[in-house]
Amino acid sequence: MTSAHQSRPPQAGRTDQPSQAPPPEPAADARSTPAAGERSGVHPVDESRPFHRILLFGVQHVLVMAATPISAIFLMSATLGLDDGLTVDLLSAAFVLSGVGSLIQSLGPWKFGPRLPFVMLPGGAPLILFLAIAEQHGLPTAGGAVILTAAFSFVVLPVFSRLLAYFPALVIGTMIVIVGVNLVKVGALLVTGPPGSPGFADLGNLGLGMATIGFTVVFYLLFTGVLRQLAVMLGLLAGTALAAATGAIHTGSLTDGQLVTLPHLMPFGTPEFNLVAALPLMLYSLASMAEATGQTVINAEAVGKTIDKRTDVPKTVRGDALTSLLGGCFGLPLMVTSGENIGIVRVTGVRSRFVTAVAGVVLVVIGLLAPVTHAISVIPSAVVGGTAMIVFGVITVLGVQMLGRSDLDRHTSTFVVAVALALGLLPILVPGVYGGFPPNVRILLESGVAVGACVAAVLNVLFHHVRPGIAARLTNPRTESDR
Repeated sequence: MTSAHQSRPPQAGRTDQPSQAPPPEPAADARSTPAAGERSGVHPVDESRPFHRILLFGVQHVLVMAATPISAIFLMSATLGLDDGLTVDLLSAAFVLSGVGSLIQSLGPWKFGPRLPFVMLPGGAPLILFLAIAEQHGLPTAGGAVILTAAFSFVVLPVFSRLLAYFPALVIGTMIVIVGVNLVKVGALLVTGPPGSPGFADLGNLGLGMATIGFTVVFYLLFTGVLRQLAVMLGLLAGTALAAATGAIHTGSLTDGQLVTLPHLMPFGTPEFNLVAALPLMLYSLASMAEATGQTVINAEAVGKTIDKRTDVPKTVRGDALTSLLGGCFGLPLMVTSGENIGIVRVTGVRSRFVTAVAGVVLVVIGLLAPVTHAISVIPSAVVGGTAMIVFGVITVLGVQMLGRSDLDRHTSTFVVAVALALGLLPILVPGVYGGFPPNVRILLESGVAVGACVAAVLNVLFHHVRPGIAARLTNPRTESDR
C-alpha cells in the first residue's frame, strides 16, 4: 500500500496542516472509480456509488464494529446489575446513537462533522469512567455526568483549537501508534477473554479467532475487485459459519419475540448534575479531543484528502459532543469517533463517506429492529476479535507511516517519539501500574493515548521550539547533538 510519490517530511516547528498521505492501494475495481471521480472534479471521499455496493460496504463497517456497542452494554448490565428490559433498551439506544453519530460525522451538517468516513461508538475508557461514577453516585448522576461533559466539550473547544499547532505529524503519529497497539490488544482480548477469567485463552476461541484471520487473508489473496474489498466482511462471515458448524454459537432469547424496540428517554430517571462526580469524565474529554485530532488527521490521510486541522478537527469534536449529549439523554456513556473504520478504509480502498453514512442508517435500523440486533449479538466474540485484530493492526501501520514522514533522522525527533511511546504504552502493556495513585490521577495516567499525546506534545515544544530559541539567543555553534 505504498506510492512512488513521497511527501517531504515536515520540519520542526511547522504548524501548518500535515502533508497528504499517499492514497491507499485499492483493488482493481476501486482504482477505476476514483479516476472517474477525479475526472469529474469530485474527490473519492465525496463520490457516490451504486446503492447496492454502498450498502455492502456499509454493512461491512457495521459487522466489524457491531461487537463494541454490544459488549459495552452487556458490561454495563453485568457491572450494574441491570434487568433484561433495561439492557435491551440501552442496546437499542447504543445502536441508534452510533448510527446518528456516524451520519453526523460523515455528512457534516453545518459545523458538525468533518465529512470524512467516520463511525461512532460507545465504550472504552469513557465506559469505565461511567461505570465508576454510577457505582459511587448512582445511575442518574452518571447520566448527568455525560451530559455535563458534552456541554463542557463545547465550552473548551475554542481554547483547544488554538493548541492544535502543537500537534504536528510527529505527535499525532505517536498517538496513532499507541491507539493502534491498544486496539489490537482490545481485539485480542475478545479472542482470549480477560487474563485470569475461567475461559482465558480457550483453545476453541483461539482457533476461531485465528481461523477468521486466515479466512480474511485467503479472501484478500485470491479475490480481486469488489470481492477483495469485501474480504474483511467475508472473513467475519466465514468465521461465524465455522462457529455455527462447531456449535460455538449460543442463541438465547434477548428480545422476547418483539419485532421493534424503541429506546426510552432518560431510562435512569431525571439526571442529577454533580460537578465533582463528573470531573474525571470532564478531564478525560480533553484527552478525547486530542484523540479526535489524531483520528481526523489519520482518517484524512487514509482517504488521501487534504484538510485544515484548525477547522476540520473542531467539527469532529462538535460531532462527538453532540452525539454524546444525545446519548447521555438515553443513558449511554460518552460516544467517540472510532478507529475501526479507518483500518477498513485502508484495507478495502473504498473512501466514500457515503459508505459510513449508509452504515449509520444500518445501525439505526439494527437499533430499532430487535431480531436483527439479536442476530448480530450472537456472533462469537472470538470471531469479531480476529477481524478486529487485522483492522486495528492496519491503524498501527498508518501511525508508523506518519512517523516515517516526521524526519526521524533528526536525533531530537527520535528521542521525542521514544519517550512518548515508552510512557504511553506502559499502562497498556502493564495494566494496574498506577494502582497506587489517587483515583482521579490514576484515571488520566492509565489512558496511554492521553499520556503519549501529552508527552509527545510537551517534548516537541521543548526540543523544537524552546531549545532552538534559547540556543539562538546564546549564539552557540550547533553541534551534531543539536540536529
